[in-house]
Amino acid sequence: MTREDLLEKLKLSRPAVTVVGLGGAGCNITTWISDKKLAGGKIIGANTDANHLNSMTRADKVMLLGEKLCKGHGCGGYPERGAQAANENLAEIKEELKGTNLLFLVAGLGGGSGTGAIPVFAAVGREVGALTIACVTIPFTIEMTRREKAREAIKSLAENCDSIVVIDNSKLREVAGNLPLKEALSVANALVGSFVKNITDTITQPSLVNLDYADLRAVMERGGISSIGIGEGDGATRVEKAVSQALATPLLDITDISTAYGVLIHIVGGEDMTLEEVAIAGEQIMDKIPNTKRVIWGAKVDPGLAGRVRVMAVITGVTCPFLSGIPKPVAAPAPTIPKEVAKPLRQAMEHMVEALPQETISRAAVFSREK
Repeated sequence: MTREDLLEKLKLSRPAVTVVGLGGAGCNITTWISDKKLAGGKIIGANTDANHLNSMTRADKVMLLGEKLCKGHGCGGYPERGAQAANENLAEIKEELKGTNLLFLVAGLGGGSGTGAIPVFAAVGREVGALTIACVTIPFTIEMTRREKAREAIKSLAENCDSIVVIDNSKLREVAGNLPLKEALSVANALVGSFVKNITDTITQPSLVNLDYADLRAVMERGGISSIGIGEGDGATRVEKAVSQALATPLLDITDISTAYGVLIHIVGGEDMTLEEVAIAGEQIMDKIPNTKRVIWGAKVDPGLAGRVRVMAVITGVTCPFLSGIPKPVAAPAPTIPKEVAKPLRQAMEHMVEALPQETISRAAVFSREK
């Protein structure tokens, strides 16, 4: 086989990735992803509000949902109208998602357009055979009506999504409560955006972090409800600190983390991060989540993180009181997140995905272990 033949096969084997931002919040998040220069994926912005959609100048494709029904004015916060609007564009949606292997659906639930349209897009994703991952935020606890809409949307999504990564805005107070309002609310955008970009870069640019599509499917396929946690550590036990924080402070109230189906860990450290430290991280995860079926983690070296380690943990197959209606057992108070981690969280998350095409990654290490 010639090198040209190999390169051609490599090109054909690369999974097709599509990221769809739905509604106002979803489109805002995909704009964040576009600004970070997503590699190897197509970005679509879809909304019933024509004015907001017009601001999606960096998307590869914009889709005005329900032009006949909503006439470009939005759907007034009614999810049923959002669903009807998406169904009006069903043929166009199927055409745009044709051939997609990995589909990210991004939305802020509780309103009308994103809440109503995301189950329609998920059903098409299932129809075309894509690994479909919804990344959504849910409203604050005091927004009772909006939270109920979000709950119903997630239940509908569960019928067609492989995994639903949920971030509860109320939990953001634990990591961003002291930030100015605008910056605190943007933490969710940064978290969802960095998760989508990290995963997309991971499977389309194996030289950066050598995880592949098969690994991702093993963890996320039929993963159910998933949560994200973030941690950062320094000193002699920095990896242990970062992993413990990431697992102890998920941005969704979880009934029992030990029952999780799978865990996807993304580790970034300075030039001094060792292979032994990464191996210890994996062992620690197995100890904390003993019943998990699949743990996958990768490590990337970033010279800008000298002396520190940053970890993002995606925990799949969990149960949460928000959906189950079963109150979480009273437990010991959650560990306090150090100010040096909480205060710069948004900047830290953005830094994780600032790698430009010309940046050189010194080392990359990946491990996979199945019980």
